Amino acid sequence: MDMGYGVYVDPELESLVDRIHPPRVCIDNDSCQDCTLVKVDSANKHGVLLEMVQELTDLDLIISKSYICSDGRWFMDVFHVTDQSGNKITDKNLIRHIQQSICASRREKTQVKTTSLGKEITPRNFPMEHTTLEMTTVDKPGLLSEISAVLAELRCHVSAAVAWTHNTRAACIIHVEDDSNPGPIMDPHRVNRVQSHLSTVVNAHHNNSERRSVRLTTPVAGQTHTERRLHQLMMADKDYEESTYSPLIKRFDTVVTVENCREKGYSVLNVTSPDRPKLLFDTVCTLTDMQYVVFHATVSSKGSIAFQEYYIREKDGRTLNSEIQREAITRCIMAAVERRASHGLRLDVRSRNRSGLLSDVTRVFRENGLSIAMAEIGTRGEKAIGSFHVTDAHGHEVDPGMVEAVKKEIKRFGGMVIVGNGTSSNWSSRGSSSSNGVNEARSSLGTLLWSQVERFSSKFQTLNS
Repeated sequence: MDMGYGVYVDPELESLVDRIHPPRVCIDNDSCQDCTLVKVDSANKHGVLLEMVQELTDLDLIISKSYICSDGRWFMDVFHVTDQSGNKITDKNLIRHIQQSICASRREKTQVKTTSLGKEITPRNFPMEHTTLEMTTVDKPGLLSEISAVLAELRCHVSAAVAWTHNTRAACIIHVEDDSNPGPIMDPHRVNRVQSHLSTVVNAHHNNSERRSVRLTTPVAGQTHTERRLHQLMMADKDYEESTYSPLIKRFDTVVTVENCREKGYSVLNVTSPDRPKLLFDTVCTLTDMQYVVFHATVSSKGSIAFQEYYIREKDGRTLNSEIQREAITRCIMAAVERRASHGLRLDVRSRNRSGLLSDVTRVFRENGLSIAMAEIGTRGEKAIGSFHVTDAHGHEVDPGMVEAVKKEIKRFGGMVIVGNGTSSNWSSRGSSSSNGVNEARSSLGTLLWSQVERFSSKFQTLNS
């Protein structure tokens, strides 16, 4: 049996080390011709790698390569990054923000700035001004429509929402506020009433033995990053298991292997998959939440394929000794890689922000036979925008006639539908690396939408006149 060991570090001492030796961040635009190098040298602790990757992905930066090295107490990371269009990071304000945000990631956040896309930078965790709905359920066509209809009926305004589906399971996080008194729903009796109604809707789609959960929470400081929380919800819901009703279908060419490097005392995790934005975040997020520590890693890509190699141990210093452990991490990492790569035609919907908007949009989808595979919805002042990946009710490609019918219906209440560039599988295959010399624009779900809002503002006025 391979033996491992772990060193206990007092939290107060760890905090002292952070203050004495804060992260050193170097932004290097000279060493590489087609990307910016972000070099981070810092004291190490569990989760610090995820914090660094999270900061960069929240700034809409594409990480095409990464080299990670740690001796257990100190680490050095080198990230090769570009903006969404494949260009170097040259904006001085953005460079300053990268340096400040990484150094402050374990203390306080810096002031709000904007990305190179012109989108406001805010921490992607649960907003304090909203009540949060977390839900996991079986993936059923029209369920999001039913949920949003109940919220509208109970006078709960949806200000933001993210929904993923994978392997017949679905998870969503919806931020709502009181429609009559903008702000979070603080009355505990009303919170219980809303949760009870939502639970009734979800339970109607399940047998007694099927897993589901509905939880409505009032704002609490320090809550988790939204996309990390979605990963946690889906992992807790065991979306990585084969379903009784549908076997785990491998739609994407993801290969995960785990081997032990006995002479070095590490387990070696290799992941090969289609390249896409936020791939590194999704993998590191899952490793961190499974309590694995990354000591060394290399991430790169060739063409449309990404290669990730991690030298890991459990948090207590042990390697993965059993076949059960290796099978578990293989399934969980594969699920993490594939959740965000959901298939479907992308429809971008823009409209004026108003009460019941999400209910109206999803109702139009449902009535025209469309099923939502992935969604990201946001509001900013008087504007609302959403990105939906849709299929037909059986998970197949959408008939063009359905799309035209949806566009006409949504236009009737002052909205606009723009068909995305193909399916998300095509989007994923464009990758996030510039190693093949292609500098075409690349975007994650919803990332480029806000950069286009102002361009369509005049059209909103025309549609509503």
